Amino acid sequence: MPYRFFRRFTKQILISTNILVALLFLLGCYSHWFNPMRFWLLGFLTLSAFYFWLILLGFIFFWLFIKPRWVIISLLAFGLGFKPMTNIVPLRFSASFTMEKDSNALRVMSWNVEHFDILEHKTKPENKEKMFDLVNKYRPDIACFQEMVGSDQYADAINYIPDFLKRLSFSDYHYSYNDKLDFDGKHHYGIIIFSRYPILQRKTIMWYPNNYNSIIQYVDVLKGTDTFRVFNLHLQTLRFSKANLSYIKNPEFEDEESIKMSRNIAGKFKVGFLKRKIQSDHIKEEIDKSPYPVIVCGDFNDVPNSYAYSTIGNNLQNAFAEKGIGLGRTFTGISPTLRIDNIFADNRFSVEQFVRVNKKLSDHFPILTDLVFKK
Repeated sequence: MPYRFFRRFTKQILISTNILVALLFLLGCYSHWFNPMRFWLLGFLTLSAFYFWLILLGFIFFWLFIKPRWVIISLLAFGLGFKPMTNIVPLRFSASFTMEKDSNALRVMSWNVEHFDILEHKTKPENKEKMFDLVNKYRPDIACFQEMVGSDQYADAINYIPDFLKRLSFSDYHYSYNDKLDFDGKHHYGIIIFSRYPILQRKTIMWYPNNYNSIIQYVDVLKGTDTFRVFNLHLQTLRFSKANLSYIKNPEFEDEESIKMSRNIAGKFKVGFLKRKIQSDHIKEEIDKSPYPVIVCGDFNDVPNSYAYSTIGNNLQNAFAEKGIGLGRTFTGISPTLRIDNIFADNRFSVEQFVRVNKKLSDHFPILTDLVFKK
């Protein structure tokens, strides 16, 4: 009798757990339906959706051997979450990238360059040279860099923008920054767009509180007889300290200090979710104003299926989702699921190919895509 009771009890616990995981998985897939200002906690489920998917997969194998009919719980969740999951893991088993691009294609690069290694220019000058070599190897027509530390005024500055133009063979650029947020006496801290094609118009847009993550930029680029508007952005970062990152890798709940650290990290997540909601709404308004086909590049600091990703990418196609493979991780730390850098394109473009360059020269991997405008 006790054995039968224990078996029945265990079965009910497993079924309930399976149902709970399925619900959390679906909430993670569709959390962008909810306003982060009220439901910011769902942001954690967005970050966890892939891991819930793995647990559901484990339940499928478990029930196949124990009670096959309960496989329906996970299969139903898989079916309902199929479309969002293809943003995280495209159903593609191979992908290639050809260095030689079609003459009609526009090659676009997005890369968080982490200051272009200015902090180590004396001790490791070869790092900056490797970054130059990488850009020159792929020869993008448009390059959007985030966390760009540069100078457009002082010729003796370490990262003098006209030197970048010459060394990277670009013809024009647009550098956006807040004067009050200088990196040092000569360098600014901002975002930049380089172009091999003529820039007809350039604009920097700021909104309150006018900090680094409240700045976006765009340029109107002329390719042949076609004009495209290219946006570059960097959404709110979590501002994790080294102590935060160390705690995330090895979390503990043994004393008051560790509990305080966990609260600090949770608070930073909350601030990030809320601020990215506001920022993405502003950006979407600007995208909708464009009279030209748009390309949107940037460090979103958020994963696919998040509010920011879904809002900015609404009615646009994501280059990775169209031609990428695997998880497509773009941030080099914390978790292999952090694909937080994106290139979105108007549906009038054909995404020909995509690549994430697996070279750790900053804390982000660069991404590139070839786009062909369908007239």
